[in-house]
Amino acid sequence: MNYYNWLFTAVVLGAFILSTNMISHFVVELGKKKRAAPERAIYVSKIINFALASLSIFVLFFIWGVDYNGVLLFGSSVIAIGGVALFAQWSILSNLTASVVIFFNYPARIGDYVRIIDAENTLEGKIVDIKVFQVLLVDSEGNLINYPNNLLIQKPFMRLKQKPQAKKTSEEEEEGKGKEKEEIS
Repeated sequence: MNYYNWLFTAVVLGAFILSTNMISHFVVELGKKKRAAPERAIYVSKIINFALASLSIFVLFFIWGVDYNGVLLFGSSVIAIGGVALFAQWSILSNLTASVVIFFNYPARIGDYVRIIDAENTLEGKIVDIKVFQVLLVDSEGNLINYPNNLLIQKPFMRLKQKPQAKKTSEEEEEGKGKEKEEIS
C-alpha cells in the first residue's frame, strides 16, 4: 500500500470528524437561538452528518482506487429499492425534508400563535412543539392538533400578535341571540 494513500485517508477522516463536530455544534446553537427542541437539532445534525459520511466514503473510494462500476451498481440498486419504498410512502419523505426546512428557515417558532389558511380547513392555534413529522398546535378551545410538516410549508399562514378567541358553538350562539331578544323587549 502507498504511504500517500494512508496520509490522504487520515486527512479525509480528520476533516470528516472535525466538520461533523463543527456542524453539530452550529446546529445545536442555531436550535437554541430559534427555540427549537434539542431533539430536532440532533435530528438535523444527524442528517447532515450522514450526507458528509457518504461524501467521505466516496472520496476514500477515489483515494484507494476502488472500481466505481461495482460501487455505482450497488449504489443504484440501493437507491432504486429505496425509491420504490419511499414512493409508496412519499409523504414520510416530504415530512422529513420539510422538518429540516422548518428548522433552518421558518418565521414561526414554538410559542407563536398562527393561523394556517387552508380554504375550508383554516386552523388557528399556538405552536407547542415541532416534531419530525408534524407540528403540534393547541387551538383556543384546548384541542391538540397534529398538522403535517409538508403541509405547513405549502400553505400560507399568519403569525398572530395575540391569542385567538374561542369560537362559539351553535348552542352558545342561539343562547346569545335569545338573551339579546330578551334584553330588547
